[in-house]
Amino acid sequence: MLPPQKQKQAVDSDAVERLGGELATLVGADWHRRDYGVAVSGGPDSMALLWLMASLLPGQVRAATVDHGLRSGSAEEARMVAAFCAREHIPHATLTPDSPIAGSLQAAARTARYDLLDGWRREQGIDFIVTAHHADDQLETMIMRLNRSSGVGGLASIRARNGQVLRPLLGWRHMDLTRLALDQDIPFVDDPSNSDEHFDRARLRHALRYQSTIDAEAAARSARWLAEADEALDWAVDQAITSWPEVDDTAVIRDLGYPPELFRRIVMRRLSHADPRLVLRGVTLDTVIAAMREGRRAMVGSLLIDAAGERDGSIWRISSAPRRKS
Repeated sequence: MLPPQKQKQAVDSDAVERLGGELATLVGADWHRRDYGVAVSGGPDSMALLWLMASLLPGQVRAATVDHGLRSGSAEEARMVAAFCAREHIPHATLTPDSPIAGSLQAAARTARYDLLDGWRREQGIDFIVTAHHADDQLETMIMRLNRSSGVGGLASIRARNGQVLRPLLGWRHMDLTRLALDQDIPFVDDPSNSDEHFDRARLRHALRYQSTIDAEAAARSARWLAEADEALDWAVDQAITSWPEVDDTAVIRDLGYPPELFRRIVMRRLSHADPRLVLRGVTLDTVIAAMREGRRAMVGSLLIDAAGERDGSIWRISSAPRRKS
């Protein structure tokens, strides 16, 4: 039997190798030739991810911490990350927004964070941004979206890859990442907002902390398969629309007896093509489709949808809605 220190080294080596496999799945065969930027908040998950990435790809990893300035301790946390990076010879940057966060706090902060990280990525010539979202985050997101009656796309939850953003830890547990950080004597902080029950996610996190009924890793696998199903449905929409004959070069929607979910996506795709600013989901989208089925005109934003005169009611035209009289 291996002595405790050798056992720990073997476990850590397995974790590094596992991360390499996740990156290979997300990036492809040349994953080890790419440069990566790790988004590091200072919490145990992101600090463990940074250590894993630097161990796996020494010299190919940079780190960035976004400080929104929303909490009194955030600047100190960024300095802690910077000090660790200096010790480990990992280039580090602290990114701050140009203007104060406004609107819905968590949503606005998230948008600003990804905008800052992507600007930094392009400026540094980095291929991918890597974040530390894990299986427990995925489970929380799935349950929150179940509570909002989300469909396949919503329940796919956090995507493992979204453009140049990679999330290779979606199958890993928070407790395992924390244990890795402790074993490696990696400094970390606990963000107090994670336990602030003014936020929906914090309340849900507290409720899930001690439950054993739902398996977070199984939920993460389900989310991955739902993401694949979502991509398959989008592929089917592409095939369906491509097969349509043109009708007087007019924007149209056709129904050739498609299953309901496929037709919802076709309608949304065609309306978004006519007006890229349009966002239409859930009950609102179903209300529009019901009006179309009943032969009534439907107005959506700047668009008007009406039947094209076919007896079977299978074709609708999309045009600009008339301006409302002032």
